[in-house]
Amino acid sequence: MKKFSPSTWLIFLLPSIIGILLFMIPLPTEEGWKIPVAMLANWVAGYVEPIMPWTVTIVLVITAILTLAMKFIRSNDTHSFIGNLFNVNWFWTIVRVLGAIFALMVVLQFGPESFWNENTGGLLLAPDGLVSFLFTIFLFAGLFLPFLLNFGLLEFFGSMMVKIMRPLFKLPGRSSIDALASWIGDGTIGVLLTSKQYEDGFYTKKEAAIVGTTFSIVSITFAVVVIEEMNLSQYFLPYYGTVVLAGFVLALIMPRIYPLSRKTEEYIDGRPIDKNAEELPEGYNVVSHGVEKALEKASSVGSFGQVLKSGLKNVIDMWVFIPPVVMAFGTVTLVIAEYTPFFKWLGSPFIPILTVLGVPEAAEAAQTMVVGFADMFLPAILGSGIESEFTRFVIATMSVTQLIYMSEVGGLLLGSKIPVNFKDLIIIFLLRTIISLPIIVGVAHLIF
Repeated sequence: MKKFSPSTWLIFLLPSIIGILLFMIPLPTEEGWKIPVAMLANWVAGYVEPIMPWTVTIVLVITAILTLAMKFIRSNDTHSFIGNLFNVNWFWTIVRVLGAIFALMVVLQFGPESFWNENTGGLLLAPDGLVSFLFTIFLFAGLFLPFLLNFGLLEFFGSMMVKIMRPLFKLPGRSSIDALASWIGDGTIGVLLTSKQYEDGFYTKKEAAIVGTTFSIVSITFAVVVIEEMNLSQYFLPYYGTVVLAGFVLALIMPRIYPLSRKTEEYIDGRPIDKNAEELPEGYNVVSHGVEKALEKASSVGSFGQVLKSGLKNVIDMWVFIPPVVMAFGTVTLVIAEYTPFFKWLGSPFIPILTVLGVPEAAEAAQTMVVGFADMFLPAILGSGIESEFTRFVIATMSVTQLIYMSEVGGLLLGSKIPVNFKDLIIIFLLRTIISLPIIVGVAHLIF
């Protein structure tokens, strides 16, 4: 093993430990367990909440105007930082314009009320709503992501975990940190981390799609909120244990079936995957190889100014790309869920399935099987009035394991560079629902 100076060891260890503490170690708060990055975001949000709807709207409008301007200038610049931000195709241009229009409708309360009331656009852009919160979480997540990415932590765990992640989940070892940050921390963080790793050339298209749609699960804190809404707090341990079980089974199956299995094994720049990249060199074990790779990464870190600049670019990138997509897709999906029987129609095929599986009040539970595609909390709201504890337990668990919600993770995935489209998300959502339902109902039969 190569020799490295004590300063290189410090450059590897100190920022990496800070990154783990910020993104992966939940701490107790009055609202439940939260990771420090989310706590910082909540703390700042408490001070700026009153101005957030207008602040977000102004950013969305500026983003839409600059994106349109880039279209009319007909610039081919997609390589500079500004070009990468605003020179997007017509589909994403329209999405950004719609996001800005919906935001203006909310703050000015004009146009059809169905688009701006507190159950649709107003829900997303409320002072404490998702889009407003995204701006504060992105500020801290973007600034602090380099602690996880730039100082060798992923290289260290990449070598250690490859024997587990590759055969089980078709993923490189370094994705173990990504997956853990999602499960313990927050799905939002997981999507951002995955997208950044993909953009930097560490994940293939297939790997990025698998991590983004399989491991970016909601935080433990939100799981507590769901089970409390269902008035089943006494069942939290078996409930979350069932979430973990179903999530693990889905993580084994989903990478091996369409559409994830069809994603190409090439990197963002077109390079094919190197099958030998994770093999251990002669004379190394997983620990010594991981340490050497980590220290090599740490020794290549630039100045503090460069790290800070990288973090600020992350923040701006997130602010420009993701909130318009969440606002546009989230508003439309919530309007459909609130004002049309569309999700009831979609849920009707689940009535006989739930009946055969022995789920009480199957007709009432059926629409909750699909309405979660719009927003992760809708199944809990719709199902909270159901009398059967068995059925409420199934709905609560399903709502977390389905994972693809257009008002959060789904919108984030579409707004990121991760190579999944709207059709992929619909298929993945339905497959996760169909595969996990028998597992969850089976556990429910054991408990109730």
